[in-house]
Amino acid sequence: MAGRLDGKVAIISGGATGMGGAASILFAAEGARVAIVDINEAAARETVETIRAAGGTAEAFAADVSDEAQVQAAVTRATEALGPVTTLFNHAGTIVIKPFLDITVSEWDWLHAVNVRSMFLMTRAVLPGMIAAGGGSIVCTSSISAVYATPMEVLYDTTKGACHMFARAIAVEFRDRNIRCNAVCPGFIRTPHGLREVKDLQALGVDVSDEALAAQQGRIGEPEEVARAALFLASDEASFVNGAQIFVDNGFSAA
Repeated sequence: MAGRLDGKVAIISGGATGMGGAASILFAAEGARVAIVDINEAAARETVETIRAAGGTAEAFAADVSDEAQVQAAVTRATEALGPVTTLFNHAGTIVIKPFLDITVSEWDWLHAVNVRSMFLMTRAVLPGMIAAGGGSIVCTSSISAVYATPMEVLYDTTKGACHMFARAIAVEFRDRNIRCNAVCPGFIRTPHGLREVKDLQALGVDVSDEALAAQQGRIGEPEEVARAALFLASDEASFVNGAQIFVDNGFSAA
């Protein structure tokens, strides 16, 4: 059976671990040649070895995706190694959980750089080659936090709201050049990021206990479940899905 990404070259930012790592492994298993761009070079190389051991093709490129020069260098090297990029998964991101009045200007600027500027830089670096190759698909990791606010997450929620609209606006501007752009919006997921979010929120008195999560979304999600949604959006199976947000939250956003 042919893989859903056969013949595609995919760059995955933040593709070393967690949901990004699951996506790197899944995209490669579905036939893509995968370039992992991540600040954690050791973890990226470990994921590359996992992919290669399973018969896939992957390369790792260390970069701070909030830095323009590093992003451009990583995309150039990935293209030279694997070919024209036709799939981009803008997954890199992190979180700051603090009372709003305790957030510093430097923290505000830093999280916007990691979560939002990174999408701008990665997409801007990839788009010219993607258009020249005849088109492609971009997937951005947003969050339930783009539309459902959580106490102590004003900064994080704001960055994810920007990710949400970034995907929609790119879709509208580049649709007629055969570019699709969609967002995947995870709920609480069992990753280092997700488990730290739960721990930090609980420490600040926000109820994200097992019982609360069960009421909101049935259970905690698994990284592979988000990766499968991203795979669909990246693949030609989603050829008429553009500017959409797919919530991977088991009904959290439906309540």
